[in-house]
Amino acid sequence: MNATPATATSRETAAPAEGAPQRLLQRLILPYESSPDIVPLYIESADARSGATGSALGLGGGSEPARPSGPEGPSTQRSVQAQVDISELDERYSVGLPARSMRSFGTYFNAFPASYWRRWTPVRAVRLRIRTSGTGHLVVMRSTARGSLQRQESRNVSGVSEQVFDLPLTAFGDGGWYWFDAYAGSEDLTVLGAEWTADADLARTEGSFSISMTTMNKVEYCLENIRTVAEDPDLRDLLDVMYVVDQGADRLTDHAEELAPLQETLGAQLQIIEQGNIGGSGGFSRGMYEASTAGASTYVINCDDDIVIEPESLIRMVTFADFATRPTLVGAHMFDLNNRSVLHTYGEVVDPWRIQPAVAIPEGTTGHDFAAEPLRSTPWLHRRADVDYNGWWSCLIPTETVRAIGLSLPVFIKWDDAEYGLRAKKAGYPTVSLPGAGVWHMSWVDKDDLVGWQAYFHERNRIITALLHSPYPRGGRVVKESQFMDVKHLISMQYYTEAGRLMAQKDVLEGPEALHPSIGTKLPEIRAMASSFDDASAKKDPDLYPPIHVDKPPRKGRPFTEPRRLMLPAWTAKTLVKQLVTPPKARSEENPQAAIPHLDAKWWRLSAYDSALVSNAEGTQVSWYKRNPRQVREMLGEALSAHVALHRGWNALREQYRQAAARITSFDAWEKTFAENPAPVRDRVPQQEAPTVSGGGGSAA
Repeated sequence: MNATPATATSRETAAPAEGAPQRLLQRLILPYESSPDIVPLYIESADARSGATGSALGLGGGSEPARPSGPEGPSTQRSVQAQVDISELDERYSVGLPARSMRSFGTYFNAFPASYWRRWTPVRAVRLRIRTSGTGHLVVMRSTARGSLQRQESRNVSGVSEQVFDLPLTAFGDGGWYWFDAYAGSEDLTVLGAEWTADADLARTEGSFSISMTTMNKVEYCLENIRTVAEDPDLRDLLDVMYVVDQGADRLTDHAEELAPLQETLGAQLQIIEQGNIGGSGGFSRGMYEASTAGASTYVINCDDDIVIEPESLIRMVTFADFATRPTLVGAHMFDLNNRSVLHTYGEVVDPWRIQPAVAIPEGTTGHDFAAEPLRSTPWLHRRADVDYNGWWSCLIPTETVRAIGLSLPVFIKWDDAEYGLRAKKAGYPTVSLPGAGVWHMSWVDKDDLVGWQAYFHERNRIITALLHSPYPRGGRVVKESQFMDVKHLISMQYYTEAGRLMAQKDVLEGPEALHPSIGTKLPEIRAMASSFDDASAKKDPDLYPPIHVDKPPRKGRPFTEPRRLMLPAWTAKTLVKQLVTPPKARSEENPQAAIPHLDAKWWRLSAYDSALVSNAEGTQVSWYKRNPRQVREMLGEALSAHVALHRGWNALREQYRQAAARITSFDAWEKTFAENPAPVRDRVPQQEAPTVSGGGGSAA
C-alpha cells in the first residue's frame, strides 16, 4: 500500500477517526525466555515515583486495590525479580495477575514512545485496546519530557472485557511515553493482550525488508539468529531475504548439519554469501547492495552476527519506518549481552568540534540498568533523544536511501555507521533510535579497541569522517587531539598502537583512491607489524614473565594522579625529555618494574616506568611494555611531520575526499571490490551436502 500522506488538518485530530481502518503499531509482549535478568524490560510489579518531582504516584479512586507499602511508603526502585514470579510469564502476548496485585507495563518494551511518533510521523492520536478476563482496574498513564508521571484515564473491568482508549499525541512535543498499569481485585486478573494502533491511511507505505548480517567465525551466534528469524511467522511475513555475508574461515556452510534444516525452513528467504574478509563495511555493503538491487525490499536492516534479537523489535522498526513522514533510518538500541537489563546507550550524536561520539541527552548515562532504575523513575529517559546515527548492531535503512547516497565508506571497520548517518542526514534522511526496539550485544565497556591493531582504523576513519563532515576549519579539534593521543601512546610504551596510528595518518594523506584497493590487505599488513613490538606480544599468565623487580617505587610510593590541566604542559615537557633522552635502567630489560591492571594502565602512570606488565581489557592476557627512547624519537618525529602535513594541507585534502565520496561509495566501486575479494578457495570435507551458496546479484557474484 502506498498511501497519500495525511493533511496538516488531519494530523491534529485528537483521536483516530471513528471507524477508520487501524494498523498495529505496537503490541504487548512478554519475553520468550523468562529469565529474571530480562523481566524488568517487559513487566514490573511495583508502583513508581516520578523521578522529576519525588512525589508518590497517586492513582486513587474506583475499586483499585490498596498498594503494598513499606515503612516509608511505596518503593521507588523495587527489585522486579523479587516480585514477578517468572512462572507467570509462560505466554508471549498475555499475562495473569494474582489477586490483589498490580503489574505495570511502563517498561522499555511495553511503554509506547509517544514523543517519537509525534515528532517523526503524521500520527497525532493512537488507540489502545486492552483485553482482560477477571475483575480489576486498568489505569492508562503518561509522562512528560521532564519525567513527571500523570494519570490519563482509568476503568474498572470485570468478566471478559475489551477496553478501548483513544489517546492524543499533541502534548508530546519534546518527550513522554504512554503505558498502562493493571490491578487485580479480589480474584485473579488476566491481561489477554493489548495493542496500540493508528489510522492505517497515515502510513506512507507498507514495506518489506531484507536483513544484511555480516559474520566472521561466529557460527553459533549466527545460527541462533537465523533460527530466531525462522521461528517467528510475523517477522517472516515482512521478510524478503536474510543475507548472511560470511567472511570467516569457519564458515556456516561447514556446519551443514545445523544449517540445512534452517535453510529448508526459510528457503529463498535465506541466502548465504561467502566473500573475502573486507570488514564490517564490506560485509554490510554487500548485504545493502543485494537488498537494494533485488528490487523487492523497501528496507534493509544491518545486523551484527553476535547479537540476540528481540524479533518484535524488527517488526516495530519496519512499522515506524512505514509511518515516518519521510524515508528514515530507524535504529534499535543496544543492551549488554552479559548484563541484559542494562541499556548501553539511548542515542548518539557526533560532536562536530571533536568528531567523537557523544550521548544525545547530556544528563543521560551509558550503561543504564532498568532492574535498578525503572523507566518510570528515570526522568532523562522521558526526553526524546534526537540522534545523528545508530550503530549497525541493528539499523534499518530505506533501500531508496542506499540507492540515493550509496553504500558504506570502504573503511573496513570503525566509523562506517556514524559516517553513513551523517551522510544520510545531509541528504535529508534522518535517523531515529527507536525506544522499544532493542537487541543484546557484547558491550565494549570491558574492551579497549583504541589499543592494538584496531587503533589504525579508529585514527584513519575518524580523520576521514572529519574531512567529509566537519563544519570547522581544519576539522576543529581533530588534528590537535590526534597529536595529543600520539604523545599519550608513546609515553605509555604502546609502540605497536602508535605504529598503527602513524600508518593511518600516512594513508589519509595519500587520499581516498587507496581505500578500495587496500580494504582486503590492510589488516594483514597491520598485524604483520606486531612481531616487531614487545607490547604487541602477550601471554596468558604473568608468571610466564620474569619476576617483578624495582629498586625504588616511582613517586616515592605515593598514589598516581592525573596531572592538573594547568600543569599539563610542564608535566608533558618534563616527561617527554625523560622519554626521549634518559636511557632505561638496565635491570628493567631483565625484569618488569610493576604489574599494572588494565584499569590502572593510564598514561600518567605508565610513563613513570621503564618496563611493566600490563593486562588487557578482557583480563585474558598480559604484555610486557618496555621503554625505548630511540623508538619514541623516531615515532614522535613521524607524528609531528604527519600532523604538520594534515594541518597545512587540510583544505585541499578535504576537497579531495568530498569530491571522491560519491564515487568510492557507489555501487560500481563496490561491485569491483566484491569481485576482487572472493572467498578463499580451500579444500573442505563436507559433513553432509551443504545448501547452495548464493553469489548474490549483480556483477559482484
